[in-house]
Amino acid sequence: MTVNIDSLLDEARELAEAAGSLTLKWFRQPDLKVSAKVDGTEVTAADRAAERFIRDELARRHPGHAVFGEEEGGGIASNGLSWVIDPIDGTRGFVRGVPLYATLLAVVDDDGPLVGVIHIPALNSTISAGRGVGCWLDGRPCSVSDRSDIAGSLVNTSSYETMSNQALVDLKASGAMMRTWGDAYGYYLVASGQAEAMIDPICSPWDLAPMPVIIDEAGGKFTDLNGTPKLDLQASTDSISGVASNALIHDELLDILRDA
Repeated sequence: MTVNIDSLLDEARELAEAAGSLTLKWFRQPDLKVSAKVDGTEVTAADRAAERFIRDELARRHPGHAVFGEEEGGGIASNGLSWVIDPIDGTRGFVRGVPLYATLLAVVDDDGPLVGVIHIPALNSTISAGRGVGCWLDGRPCSVSDRSDIAGSLVNTSSYETMSNQALVDLKASGAMMRTWGDAYGYYLVASGQAEAMIDPICSPWDLAPMPVIIDEAGGKFTDLNGTPKLDLQASTDSISGVASNALIHDELLDILRDA
């Protein structure tokens, strides 16, 4: 199947930005209602509306494509193109008024993520990438940092409570700057060269679907905690991990995490 990656990237970026803009209607509103899903995670009308918008657009534009989203389910096609939606990555922060949540969209083919988009609605900023066509921050090419020493590197995670005590001790001993600018924003920082690494020990497929192509096209490296580069998008909820870096500190970082 022949795919115009540039056109697909433009379309994915457009859809993610439009869906993200919808979420701002609910952001920091005092009457925002928060519900708990079966798995205990939070969900709002903003999550549901943003995913529904993308699904409606895809049904109109690409009725033959598979769709897999956090709120309405679905699945990845065994062949052809699939769209993976996380309407609000960082709902826990969203409901508390933290402006670093993201709308995520990925297009996947038989070889994995083909196109990836991270849109930060409150910042009106987008990182997007397509396989073989580069990584772009708000329309400008971007790339990872060139720091080669883990000491002094900015290493983010969504939550240090998901890491073992030994991993925390070893990471601290490495001299890394440890911060929790996490969820998709951590990957945004790595791809734009503002941070050296992002660690996610526990994730769902929709959390990570855009990340491999974004990080790879920015010149970095993406694997799971075991060093496996291929993302398992058929995995069950909260059963996969992600580590993104500028590539130069990746092996050393994995060694620290594996030893722990």
